[in-house]
Amino acid sequence: MTTTTTITSLGHKGEGVAEIDGRKVFVPLALPGETVEISVDGDRGTLLGVIAPAPNRIEPFCPHFGACGGCQLQHLARPDYEAFKIGLVETPLRFAGIEQKVTSFIDASGNGRRRATLHARREGAGYMRLRSHQVHDLDTCPILVPGLARAPDIARAVMQAVGEADVSFTATLSGLDVAIRTEKKQARTDRVAPLVGRFKLARLALNGEMVLQAQPPIVEMGKARVELPIGSFLQATEAAEQALADYVVNAVGKAKSVADLFCGVGPFALRLAEQRPVTAFDSDKPGIAALDKARRFTKGLREITARARDLFRDPLTQFELDYEAVVLDPPRAGAEAQVRELAKSRVRTVVMVACDPRTFARDAAILVAGGYNMGAIVAVDQFTQSAHVEIAATFGR
Repeated sequence: MTTTTTITSLGHKGEGVAEIDGRKVFVPLALPGETVEISVDGDRGTLLGVIAPAPNRIEPFCPHFGACGGCQLQHLARPDYEAFKIGLVETPLRFAGIEQKVTSFIDASGNGRRRATLHARREGAGYMRLRSHQVHDLDTCPILVPGLARAPDIARAVMQAVGEADVSFTATLSGLDVAIRTEKKQARTDRVAPLVGRFKLARLALNGEMVLQAQPPIVEMGKARVELPIGSFLQATEAAEQALADYVVNAVGKAKSVADLFCGVGPFALRLAEQRPVTAFDSDKPGIAALDKARRFTKGLREITARARDLFRDPLTQFELDYEAVVLDPPRAGAEAQVRELAKSRVRTVVMVACDPRTFARDAAILVAGGYNMGAIVAVDQFTQSAHVEIAATFGR
């Protein structure tokens, strides 16, 4: 069905929302207040044309915008863009019974994203098209750091070597770290190994196993240099990691005993240890090993005790939480089991970093119900032009 309608709001995925025959229809690339022509299929709308554009519609900076599904919001003016991102944080909190405003909004795009995963398919190499399993072929991506300029070319070379695959890139101080994922069980390493020399890669991995390493992929975290394990977590932009770390260090203040939960390779623990001993926990054993190695080879740090522990299945109990401050940075699922133990503990300060506003709101409500007061909330925008946002907040007794 084709119809003309008015967009009434912006959904949490950055899509315009229209009311048609009493139901909501979600229309990518449309903005509130616009009169648009769309085709409708159930609750999905496809933008055919903008009849009356909104005053806050701007010209996208990337020629691929609208076809490539990597960005959703390049057409939205900056003030409304920031308001949308702040709303992503405040709305779930309100539904959880917490009336708290975002204290500050940090643009953490920096020099661009240092991490990206491109899909290598027969039709090309790039991100998926909007609402599609088809890949939009890219020549370049302006939201990536300059060091990833050749990522589409590398992904196409992977396609030629082993067929369809997902190719993850991380720009490090020592060069590109590239990890290939393919469903082919017998994918041949000898077909992809030449890519290390051809593209001057630091390391190449195939289905989680190292193929060839010219030099270890290294990133800086405070005073430390960390050798990244294959597939380890890292914030998408260097600017976001620094902004979040600055927030965490400031929020912890003068606490003498600190636990860093879901610590990964140590972006917070290594910086916190410049001032006090830290105990760090994560289920990722290679990440824990990398953190411990960085600690041993960095001068001027206090002791870091790094331990492998699954905090989802085996959270630190209220009796183990004998720390003045606890920092936690869980994945998208949040940290419900661990937060319930924190709510029963005597920890004075909890600093939470989160990448999913809904699970953050759920966990925040548990802490508030346990007697914590919620302090400053910061929204950190590293996935610019998308419907994702990072959150940092402090809870105190």
